[in-house]
Amino acid sequence: MKKKLKKKNLIIIIIALILIIGVSTAGVLFLTKDKDTKEKSEPNEEEKPNEPTVEVVDLESDSRPFAVMINNIGAARPYHTGLQDAYLVYEMAVEGGITRYLALFKDKDNEVVGNVRSARHYYLDYVLENDAYYVHWGWSPQAESDISEYDIDNLNGLYDASPYFFRQNISGVSTEHRAFTNLSALKELVTKKGYRTETNKDLLLRYSATPIEIPDDALDATNIDLKYSGSSTTNYVYDPANKVYKQFVNDKEHTDYETKEQYTVKNIITYQIGYTSITGDNKGRQELDNIGSGEGYFITEGKAIPIKWKKNGRFEETVYTYLDGTEIRVNDGNTWIHIVPTSGNISIS
Repeated sequence: MKKKLKKKNLIIIIIALILIIGVSTAGVLFLTKDKDTKEKSEPNEEEKPNEPTVEVVDLESDSRPFAVMINNIGAARPYHTGLQDAYLVYEMAVEGGITRYLALFKDKDNEVVGNVRSARHYYLDYVLENDAYYVHWGWSPQAESDISEYDIDNLNGLYDASPYFFRQNISGVSTEHRAFTNLSALKELVTKKGYRTETNKDLLLRYSATPIEIPDDALDATNIDLKYSGSSTTNYVYDPANKVYKQFVNDKEHTDYETKEQYTVKNIITYQIGYTSITGDNKGRQELDNIGSGEGYFITEGKAIPIKWKKNGRFEETVYTYLDGTEIRVNDGNTWIHIVPTSGNISIS
């Protein structure tokens, strides 16, 4: 009887062990299958589709930009070089009814950019708001004074010779219109001068990697005329196929001297402010009434959106908002900011 009992207990133990092993195996198989299912439904980082990223600038870069003063008198304009690579450009009036550009380059190594011209003191406000190195060839008395007073990190062709600044051999063109700079060499000059290399400001504008939403009440903007004076008007014509604006000056194509290609612009910001002559300045130099606020337009994708601008001081960034106070986002691409005199005119159609 005891033998039968022992045999029966042994059979029960064996059956129990078989059940335990079976359940464990099933559990392992289930977990393995579940894991495989998750791995198939949740691809690893390498398999995930790439998210769109901003290309006009590296949003992770902490390098400071170079703000290059560009000559824009008629005799110099045919020799403009490298402006398409600037992520941000300002156009403002100077004396004599002409304008100059302040072209900002970030993480670029262009060996020819120009043509470079002398500094004006109110351009410093836009150098400062971008924490940029100011690149110029000469200066007005006011600019020289302010650069010294505010200890602006500047690179001046009057004192920094080749390879940092040089004159192109262009036959029949005056010396002052043949001045250019080398961005790659300027990086070495910055180190040589001991200037700070990491920026202390965020980018002026907020960029969107995907097309921004255009308000329904935006104005049509396929043709734009920005009149600075009787002798200087910047014109744009929208290219819907490429979703950029083709740039003209005085209704003539604005092209690059080296590439021979017409300049194009993705985003345009424009508004008007007062320019007043400096008393006693025999060259007719001006002051810019740019500290304060006003209204203007943000133009992109063939549309013009009314905006507000506000600048609280020379060292403060200009803030651009929609009329409801929301800060604007611009499309991925280069931006030109046109600050037109109140004596001029902005025409959008």
